[in-house]
Amino acid sequence: MNPDAEFDIIVYGASGFTGRLVAEHLAGRYGVGGEVRWAMAGRSADKLAAVRDEIGAPAQTPLVVADADDPASLEAMVRRTKAVVTTVGPYQLYGSALVAACARAGTDYLDLCGEPNWMRAMIDAHEAEAKASGARIVFSCGFDSIPFELGVYFLQETAKARLGHPVPRVKARVRGMQGGFSGGTAASLRATMAALAKDPSLFQILASPFGLVPGFEGPPQPPGNAPEHDPDVDAWVAPFVMAPINTKNVHRSNALMGHPYGTDFVYDEMVIAPSEEAAKGMAQASGGGLGGEGGPKPGEGPSKEEREAGFFDVVFVGIDRDGTKLRASVKGDKDPGYGCTSKMIAEAAICLVGARKDVPGGVWTPGAAMQGDLIARLEANAGMKFEAE
Repeated sequence: MNPDAEFDIIVYGASGFTGRLVAEHLAGRYGVGGEVRWAMAGRSADKLAAVRDEIGAPAQTPLVVADADDPASLEAMVRRTKAVVTTVGPYQLYGSALVAACARAGTDYLDLCGEPNWMRAMIDAHEAEAKASGARIVFSCGFDSIPFELGVYFLQETAKARLGHPVPRVKARVRGMQGGFSGGTAASLRATMAALAKDPSLFQILASPFGLVPGFEGPPQPPGNAPEHDPDVDAWVAPFVMAPINTKNVHRSNALMGHPYGTDFVYDEMVIAPSEEAAKGMAQASGGGLGGEGGPKPGEGPSKEEREAGFFDVVFVGIDRDGTKLRASVKGDKDPGYGCTSKMIAEAAICLVGARKDVPGGVWTPGAAMQGDLIARLEANAGMKFEAE
């Protein structure tokens, strides 16, 4: 991190749908030039100025022109800030040059990536350089995977307080959710499928729960790909479309922290269904749709009213070796794909350059890098709640 940088945070992609929401959160909560020094960045100064005015940000909000196709502009941008928040995806199409520029410059990088094939490629390419430069590269700072990663962390902290040690088995069960996935999520899935078609060897990374932990292979994990009755929540559960990315991030988080949950840790995610029939229907639906042509396009998203009406509620069940169980929940007060996600990445960036500035360089997960400090920020500023049940 560059301590003498002009800005704390630059929001790259601020004229896009999600980037605009990130800028709106920063403007509404922090103003400009106060506690958080931030700027808006994108390809067009005119578009940035229009968005700045539309979201009610002050006229003096700094605007930075940078383009993924112009590496020199990215280099110039990253040298002006402690951290770059990027919402410009799919990241495997538009993110590689920016990660490389941040790793070289020692600038922190945060994104909303749910593309494990690309994330693994970036870990392999830039981990050593980021460690040397001090850059903290942090993927998946939105609904995938902060509530899940920090939900496991919070449950394990609860287990340590109540039982004296972490538990070896955790189940995440989505108890309620209203609001769609973003157009960027759908585009990322399509880009990942296209990459897999070109290079079938990527399937090994995508299929393994430990695909983001080079050199480590833990115990077999539940596949989570078929409906079942789960006695621990006394309900039928169905596959969760985001489990393949979230589970990888949870296992990477465990590894980055030195395996506090154990090298034999077992974790899975599913969605609670109202009935057996509903679970079977949800299982069929989870096989398609999100990456299909009919889904939202990048840059599109729900209205303010729809975002405000959304929410999520995830319960985590921890099971000790002797069968003792404990529960915790993570809840968000806006739709997960946009309203909550935009607040999560903004607060993660502020946490990283503030409370967690001593975390060393490398490719991190938000949970491992920021732990309880990020939970505190999300509860104070992002409408989220972490509770032991």
